[in-house]
Amino acid sequence: MNTKHFFTGLIASSVLVFSFTNFKKENRISRIDSREISQTNENKPKNPNIAGENTIQVAILLDTSGSMDGLIEQAKSKLWNIVNTLTTIKYDGKAPKIEIALYEYGNDGIDNRNWIRKVTPLTQDLDLISEKLFALRTNGGTEYCGAVIKSATNELDWNGNDKSMKLIYIAGNEEFNQEGINYKVAISDAKKKNIFVNSIFCGNREEGIRTFWQDGANLGGGKFFNIDSNQKVIFIETPYDIRISECNVKLNDTYIGYGIFGSEKKVMQVQQDYNAETLSKANVVERAVSKTKKSAYNNATWDIVDKAEVDKNFVKTVNKKDLPKELQNKSTKELEKYVQQKSAERTQLQKEISDLATKRQQYIDAEIKKRNSNETDDLGKAIEKSIHELAAKNGYSY
Repeated sequence: MNTKHFFTGLIASSVLVFSFTNFKKENRISRIDSREISQTNENKPKNPNIAGENTIQVAILLDTSGSMDGLIEQAKSKLWNIVNTLTTIKYDGKAPKIEIALYEYGNDGIDNRNWIRKVTPLTQDLDLISEKLFALRTNGGTEYCGAVIKSATNELDWNGNDKSMKLIYIAGNEEFNQEGINYKVAISDAKKKNIFVNSIFCGNREEGIRTFWQDGANLGGGKFFNIDSNQKVIFIETPYDIRISECNVKLNDTYIGYGIFGSEKKVMQVQQDYNAETLSKANVVERAVSKTKKSAYNNATWDIVDKAEVDKNFVKTVNKKDLPKELQNKSTKELEKYVQQKSAERTQLQKEISDLATKRQQYIDAEIKKRNSNETDDLGKAIEKSIHELAAKNGYSY
């Protein structure tokens, strides 16, 4: 099956519904985004220091100044690898909930004193993260590392559970100690909340050390990496990719939108599959694998099946007007049966994708070994390596 033609055709047929996003203003939040962010936060504790369930929270701070096009491309290419790495981590045998936040800094198009923008809050809405990441555009600017670390530390709803793992990753290529807020003070404040600060310098390692990127990571209890941000990410295609892509299309059909933007979110889900595939077929496969991880890819805010799993009475109490038209005339018993059927289909497809993903990873590992690759770190590899090291240090297993 030609999944690229499928995605293109579906998106073309849905263009009127999807016009609300349009990817037209790179640095503006659309109407639906503001509603999504509101709904993302509505069930969170108002006090960010209140302890919640065990969670892995990752804030990614990207320099979007004029020279960072390569960094943004690496972030797009590696988002789903990072998610899949996070889902391998366990605490006491259980997979913690995964939340990701996105910031950009150093961009002249951002209208505030320090050129910083919170693109998304900490959220499980990974389709929103993907949409916003693909909408980022670079523009010349001044990069204040201390200021963006302070913003992420103070603005995000960090979990107060002392077993949760809280990580900041800041990536850029200018001096870590540029004017503005002192990075040492900002990192000290982050440490008070048990947030580990990791730094990724885009350039020569010695230059990263000289310009205080390593010092920032050392102070933050994190890891320091240097990467070539202009390096193209290498994808290895496998014999399992086509079948995983086919299962992914069927998996999307098990999602049933409800509420004020359920139908829009279903279209967004397909759009993010398409965005991933514009980079490579391997990338959309990584995204499909992420959809099997309930600790990370959870859409209870708009999907009936996910919602019914966490709220057993939801199907009985949902306002029929909030359902798709084709379901509004079903009785409660009929609706329950329909949701159970979709849930069973989803579980079966997720299992098939997961089983194929294991074989796929074995194939990739063997291919890398065969090639005897000595590739340098890219953004994704740097984050993946540090996640495992910091997880082990904090009592997690993988």
